[in-house]
Amino acid sequence: MAAIISDKFRIFNAKQFLESLSEGANDNSADRTRLYFFVGRPQAWNVYVESFSTAGGSLTVGNELYAGANYGTATWRATIQAVYSNSVLLSGVFGSSGTASAPALGSTLKEYDGSADTGVTTKSGVYRYATEDAPPLPLDNQTEKFSVYDDIIAAKRVTSANARAVIRRYNWDTVANPKYDMWKPDYSATPGGGGQVGKQTALGFDAIGDAKYYVMNSSYEVFKCLYNGQNIANPTGQNGTVEPNTSAAGYDSGTGIFTEPSGAGYVWKYMFTLPTDDVLKFLSSDFMPITLPTESTRTATAALAVAGSIDVALVEDAGSNMPASQTLFTSIKGDGTGGVLQITTTAGGAIDTVSVAARGSGYTYANIAVGNGNLFSDQGLTSAVGSAGAIASVEVVLPPKGGHGADADLELNAKRIMTNIRLTYAEGSGDFPVDNDFRRIGLVTDPYNYGTTTEATDSTLNGLFAVKITGSTADYIVDEAISQIRGDGNIAKGQVVSWTLDSGSSTDGILKYYQSPDQHLHEGQVYPFEANGSVDVTGASSAADGNVDTTYNGSLEGVPLTNGLGTPQIANNSGDIIYIENRRLITRAPDQIEDIKLVIEF
Repeated sequence: MAAIISDKFRIFNAKQFLESLSEGANDNSADRTRLYFFVGRPQAWNVYVESFSTAGGSLTVGNELYAGANYGTATWRATIQAVYSNSVLLSGVFGSSGTASAPALGSTLKEYDGSADTGVTTKSGVYRYATEDAPPLPLDNQTEKFSVYDDIIAAKRVTSANARAVIRRYNWDTVANPKYDMWKPDYSATPGGGGQVGKQTALGFDAIGDAKYYVMNSSYEVFKCLYNGQNIANPTGQNGTVEPNTSAAGYDSGTGIFTEPSGAGYVWKYMFTLPTDDVLKFLSSDFMPITLPTESTRTATAALAVAGSIDVALVEDAGSNMPASQTLFTSIKGDGTGGVLQITTTAGGAIDTVSVAARGSGYTYANIAVGNGNLFSDQGLTSAVGSAGAIASVEVVLPPKGGHGADADLELNAKRIMTNIRLTYAEGSGDFPVDNDFRRIGLVTDPYNYGTTTEATDSTLNGLFAVKITGSTADYIVDEAISQIRGDGNIAKGQVVSWTLDSGSSTDGILKYYQSPDQHLHEGQVYPFEANGSVDVTGASSAADGNVDTTYNGSLEGVPLTNGLGTPQIANNSGDIIYIENRRLITRAPDQIEDIKLVIEF
C-alpha cells in the first residue's frame, strides 16, 4: 500500500513538542511535559563483553582474552581492564577494529597471561566495541535505558525559554550561497521504476523541505525567496546580487516584500528578525532558530499575510498569435478573486514578460487564459483586446496555506527542535560536580522525585548517591571503586564521581557515587551503603577509609543527607528517556561553563 510520512507530520510533531513544555494551567498540570536534560557516564569508554559460566578460576586484569583454537591464530583478542560479576571491560582490541572478528554469542573466550593459557575460560554474551575516541552507538532497548539511569550525574530542566524550532542556516553570502531556490508548492521526486515524473528546484532538490529557499541577512533578518530570476531562457534562475533588507531600497513595508532594485532579479518575503536572546542561545554554525509565534516581528508579518494571494507568475510557454508589442492584462482564473496579471508581448506576438498587477486573494488553484475575450488593455479589465488563435502558458505560483508569512514554522519546514542548556560551574548548589567529566547527554521526560510517584519540577536534579565522610586517612579519587562491608556481611559497592572536602578540613567531606548492576554486584545483588559509623568506606585505589558521619543531617553539594547518607533526586527508571547521545569525554572545571545545543529532528 502506498503511503508517506509527510514533512507536515514532522512539523506538527515538532510544534507539539514545543507546546507541551508550557501547556496546562501550572507546572503541576498533567498537560505539561517536564523535560530534563541530563549528563552521565563519568566512567571511561571501554570494550564491553558480557561474560558468564567462568571456569578454571578468576579472570585477571592485565591478562588477555582471545577467541579461537589458540592464541597465535586468534582473529580477536583484547586486554582485560576490569572484571565484574557478569561482564568484562577490555582495551587494545586486535582484529578488524574489534568489530568484524568480534566473538559470537556463546563463544568460549580463553585467558592468556603473556606466555601461555591460564586455563580460565568464560562464555561471551553481548559485545560492544568502544574506546574513548569512538563511543558506542546507543541502543534503543529497555536494558540500555535502565543502564543509562544508573550513571546519570545530574539533570537540568528544559522549558520553552530554552527550546526553539530551528531550520538549516543559510547566510547571505554571494560566494558560499550564490543562488537560491524559489518557493513553489509542487516540487516532487522522480522515483525509480517509472510512473511518475517530478519537478526539482533550481538547485536540484526534490522537495521544498530540502531546498535552499530562505536566507538570514547581516542584520539577522530572515527572508523567504519568492522569485529567483527564473524564466524560459534561464530555467534555474540567477545568482543573487542584492542583500534583502527591510531598511534598503526595494522593500515594501505594506506587503513585506523586497524586490531587487534591478527589476529583473530576486523577490524576497520578509519573515522575522531574530531577537538577540535567540541569536545567543539558538544560532549555531549549522542551524538558526525560528522566533516564537508571539515575537513582535513575526506577528507583524503574519498580520500582512493574505490567504491565497498571488505574488509570482512564470512564463512556461511564450506562445504565439497574441497582440504584438503591447502591454496587456488578464484575470487570474480559479477559486479566488481579484488577481490580475500584466503581460508584455514581443513583436512576434509571444509573451515577453509577465508580472502580478493585483495579488487578489482566496486562490487554492489558479490559471490564466489568453484566448479571445481574456486579454485587456487596462488593469480594470474593461477594454478587451482581440486574441483569436492566441496560445501561451503561464504558471501562477500559489502561496502556502494562509498566505506568505502566515505560519513561519510550516513555510520554513521547521521539523527540528533545538534545546540550549548552559551548565554554569557547580550548578544547582553542587548538583553538577566540577571534579569529574561526563560522556553521555540526553533528555528524559517527566521523571519522578526519588522514592515517590510525584513528577519532578525542580530546575536541577542530582542523580547520584552520597555519603558524608568523616576521618578519612586520604582523599578519595574520582572514578575509583569504593566498598563497605555491611553489618549483615554483604558488601556495598560503588564508583566515585565526586569528592569534596568540607571547608577547612582534610579528612571530612561528601562523597558522591553511583551504583550499577553491571559493575557493583555482590552475590548477584547491588547493596546500598549503610549509615554505620563504625564501618569504613574504602577506596580501592586511594586506600581512603573514612567512616559514615551518621550524625549529619542537612544538605551538602545539592544533596539532602539523613544520618550521613543521601540519595538521588531522580527516581530510577522513572519517566521516559527520549534522547541519548554518547560522546567523547567532556571535562568540567570550577571556572568552566558548558553551552550545549541539542538538535532533534522529527
